[in-house]
Amino acid sequence: MTVDDTGSDTAGRRADAPPLSTSFERGDSHDADSGEDPLALRLEQLILGAERRYTPFQAARSAGVSMELASRFWRAMGFADIGQAKALTEADVLALRRLAGLVEAGLLSEAMAVQVARSTGQTTARLAEWQIDSFLEGLTEPPEPGMTRTEVTYPLIELLLPELEEFIVYVWRRQLAAATGRVVQAADDEEMVDRRLAVCFADLVGFTRLTRRMEEEELGELVEAFETTAADLVAANGGRLVKTLGDEVLYAADDAGVAAEIALRLIETMAHDETMPELRVGMAFGTVTTRMGDVFGSTVNLASRLTSIAPRDAVLVDAAFAEELIRTGDAPASEAEAAEAAATAEKEGEEPPLYRFALQPMWQRPVRGLGVVEPWLLTRRTGPVA
Repeated sequence: MTVDDTGSDTAGRRADAPPLSTSFERGDSHDADSGEDPLALRLEQLILGAERRYTPFQAARSAGVSMELASRFWRAMGFADIGQAKALTEADVLALRRLAGLVEAGLLSEAMAVQVARSTGQTTARLAEWQIDSFLEGLTEPPEPGMTRTEVTYPLIELLLPELEEFIVYVWRRQLAAATGRVVQAADDEEMVDRRLAVCFADLVGFTRLTRRMEEEELGELVEAFETTAADLVAANGGRLVKTLGDEVLYAADDAGVAAEIALRLIETMAHDETMPELRVGMAFGTVTTRMGDVFGSTVNLASRLTSIAPRDAVLVDAAFAEELIRTGDAPASEAEAAEAAATAEKEGEEPPLYRFALQPMWQRPVRGLGVVEPWLLTRRTGPVA
């Protein structure tokens, strides 16, 4: 959205700009305030804490940044072009000024500042959508006959807003502290970006068929229960939930044993819930590239492929994952080795090794895009072999 000094649009929207709509989205010549619901405007002012004062050109000029850079920041945050509608506030100007100031001070490159805007926009957009769809929508049902949702919404948001804002900042600081701790413990600079991690996909079996049989509300409840169970187990056992994809979750862990424990607990927990479909899990261990909270690379691809071929209610791991479990003493290389170690310990009057997991080699098979792989079936062991 490049404009000249007169404030007119000279370039139009970039071809690759995200087509995300917001309450600001209007035609280029359409005034943002015309024909809008008065309550919607009051709610917007309440939430933003300021009135609409600026066009995009005026906001960029007040922030002391070029219109081109301002447009890049706004698109990265997920906001649509609005022409020259007067729809921006003092807070918008301050946000632009802060991002540009980080670039000018040399703390961030321009590309990194855009990444910060994009990652923050994507994360908070999803959070806001969830809060409106699942939280506020239920709370704003009229509490008494004769009351309209309009009469309830404004005072409710007025009460919730400061509490939710403080809670979000608290959680963000906690997550930032945890992420910073992981980074400073990295062995070198390269490991901060390309790290060796255990990566796991857990997938609901037959989810597509379920979508045809279940009502939308039932399906939504099932997905929410699955995501909640997975998120709780991953967090409680020391993993990191990367993302949820409806019928699938992706998590990672620094330690292969932690990832294995989470996977087996997921299957065990789901198996005790008659309303839940069966689960299959695939895991791989190796170098992973992390970007904007997500993970990429051949290790991630391999974990995904293993999930697609895993038996129902079973966990498949790749050879590197199996080797890591053996190296750390979480699993024996074979049952024969476990029996020999137990016999040796008994002869010497020592405690036998307590392996947590068992590994069974499966048939090698070709996997699309990754060549021939050797999957291992991961199960839980209850104790040493006599």
